Amino acid sequence: MAITLEDNYRHKGMRRKLVEIIRSKGITSKEVLAAIDAVPRHFFFESTFLEFAYDDKPFPIGAGQTISQPFTVAFQTQLLKVEKGDRILEIGTGSGYQACILAQMGARVFTIERHKSLFKKVKEFLPKIGYGSIKVFYGDGFAGLPTFAPFDKILITAAVSHVPKILAEQLKPGGLMVLPMGADDVQIMTVVHKTADGEFTTEKHGAFRFVPMLPDKSEE
Repeated sequence: MAITLEDNYRHKGMRRKLVEIIRSKGITSKEVLAAIDAVPRHFFFESTFLEFAYDDKPFPIGAGQTISQPFTVAFQTQLLKVEKGDRILEIGTGSGYQACILAQMGARVFTIERHKSLFKKVKEFLPKIGYGSIKVFYGDGFAGLPTFAPFDKILITAAVSHVPKILAEQLKPGGLMVLPMGADDVQIMTVVHKTADGEFTTEKHGAFRFVPMLPDKSEE
């Protein structure tokens, strides 16, 4: 993959415009907007597609996956209420862009990808752009990372029909999980809170479209 790791004034200006678009759509968190402004999204694009890097749209990255729409990344991140030092488990690494946004905000990020090709690419790539602290794993997202649990927050970046029980068990009491929930073409962005006594409450936050979350590893 031919990419450019130059981040010039033009790129930074395009990011500022993207931040203003996202702000106009309702993202209010200064920390989230600052992270979007700081992480060069064009680093995740092949050089021939740089013109699309700062559109507020998803874009194909291979293995049937996409780099998420920046607004969607910002929306999920805002719901996650990231605090510095949070241990966050991300299900669905994809391009690695979302993980970098979380790390930029000071989180300790653990991310799982089921597609071997994407896993290998991200694991090699993130240290090159200054995000080597992100822990990238090849595995089944539904299994989570019990060895590293419990987590303060869990973010699922693919559609699920229900709250995965095993992942809920890996969430700290007082923690929260953000996930697009629904078995149809449209999912409802849902926040699941785990109370101090281990009970769960949910909040719903609007309709989105995600690819479905699949079990097991893929050799792709």
